[in-house]
Amino acid sequence: MLKMASNKILIRIFNSGHELRYSPTILRQGMPNKLSIIGAGNVGATVAQCCLFNNLGSVVLLDKDERIAKGKALDMCHAAALHEHRFSIKGTAEYADTAGSDVVIVTAGVARRPGMSRNDLLGINAKIVEEVTRAAVRHSPDAVLIIITNPLDIMCQVAWKASGLPPARIIGMSGLLDSSRMRYYIAEAAGVIPATVEGLVLGEHGDSMAVLTRLATIGGVPASKILDAEKLAEIRYRTAHGGGEIVDLLGYSAYYAPGSAAAEMAGAILSDSHSTYPCSVYLTGQYGVEGIFMCVPARLGARGVEGVIELDLTDNEKNQVATTVRNLRELLALLPA
Repeated sequence: MLKMASNKILIRIFNSGHELRYSPTILRQGMPNKLSIIGAGNVGATVAQCCLFNNLGSVVLLDKDERIAKGKALDMCHAAALHEHRFSIKGTAEYADTAGSDVVIVTAGVARRPGMSRNDLLGINAKIVEEVTRAAVRHSPDAVLIIITNPLDIMCQVAWKASGLPPARIIGMSGLLDSSRMRYYIAEAAGVIPATVEGLVLGEHGDSMAVLTRLATIGGVPASKILDAEKLAEIRYRTAHGGGEIVDLLGYSAYYAPGSAAAEMAGAILSDSHSTYPCSVYLTGQYGVEGIFMCVPARLGARGVEGVIELDLTDNEKNQVATTVRNLRELLALLPA
């Protein structure tokens, strides 16, 4: 278990994807990496596109509606000459086509609609995630799974139990997205580009997440030295409710930022980069939490989660994490035994 004091968080805890483009020379020796994306909706298609643009490996886009999967895959193929794709993409409805995947990204499920919380999706999405996870793992027993379906932390638990895999090979794309949202809001308020902002969130992918603006920096300077307390409070609120804000505007869930975040995590795994990202991982006592998936800073490599970094939190931040844990345990209790 890794431990890091909060005053050390000013080093780059992220490895910004826009500064790194993965090439086949740093990927697995001998043959291309293979990624399979389960669900060809807005999120799944965006993940596939980002993986192709970053040349992470060959991509399989699977959907129960084969025409959707094949049509979107073909559309991406038509862009290959424009974006210098080095790898192929295949649209399919057959899990056999996903065999031998190094990374499987699960986006399948019902998306949020206006007036819905992520937790409203619990029952129906649990059944979907359980089914697709079992099918994917039958064909790719050595894969690392990245879960995007909401409610995300709970779906990680569902996928873990359905897969039979070690918990280190189940990772939820949560905090990287939420932290990116926070970084954007801070950059917007400070009048800088988002890449100059660092920071992270802890807890659930939901309204009770702990948005750690206290540790955020702008060009290495604490954000609290540049933005006042009222503005930082507004940023914390918008970060926690950023997904809902998009649902209200579009009528359905976000997909560009979630897809980009998942692809960056996949790149870290495939390149065995040992990069640290905030993401939902299984905790075994870190932060005083055991037996659930929750967003924390975690180091990722070829076999999934390599370690968790524990930060020194204020009493208020500890209380926020405790609220998150209560919420997650209450939701877990609603799942069928």
